[in-house]
Amino acid sequence: MTDLELKKAVESELNFEPSINAAEIGVAAKDGIITLSGNVPSYWEKMAAERAAARVSGVKAVVNEVEVHLPGSSERTDEDIARAAVNALQWNVLIPIDRIKVKVSKGWVTLEGMVDWQFQKTAAEKAVRKLIGVKGVIDLIELKPSISKGEVKAAIEGALKRLAEIDANKIKVETEDGKVVLSGTVRSWFEREEAERAAWAAPGVRTVEDRIAVAA
Repeated sequence: MTDLELKKAVESELNFEPSINAAEIGVAAKDGIITLSGNVPSYWEKMAAERAAARVSGVKAVVNEVEVHLPGSSERTDEDIARAAVNALQWNVLIPIDRIKVKVSKGWVTLEGMVDWQFQKTAAEKAVRKLIGVKGVIDLIELKPSISKGEVKAAIEGALKRLAEIDANKIKVETEDGKVVLSGTVRSWFEREEAERAAWAAPGVRTVEDRIAVAA
């Protein structure tokens, strides 16, 4: 697929995604790398655009340069955003609220603390990402290691084999002290993200280094 064809495919996917106003987003393609630009009214829409571009076959990476420009009706003080963020975390049963701290500066929300599972870390970020007034989220939540590296490796390899979208035989998994290194080759950026998601789902994983290549 040429860069022009890839650009058009991403633009079509953005137009297809109902949560995005594609007219506000510019798309550039070079050597399989997509760069998104423009302005959107919420951080949620910025991330939705990135996910839409990433799932297009042939995309090797996405550079998200889209800026969040809040309309006047969406402007909130940092105090208002912090209060809303704490409430959002408290109302989510997946999140151990007593372990997470919230800081807000100029619309940017920083999450800190330690949890047992990646899904808890992900749930916390998603909970504040959709709030009105949020311009960005910095997720500094850490994961507490709980099982041996052999168990982590086996859990991830088993998860990869269960995913129909992925050829698990083409992905190598290495683990050490809560760190996971993925390598190999997949057919699309979406498959690469699915493999990384599977790695993060294993208990005790603190970092994932994704070295998986996307085939041309």
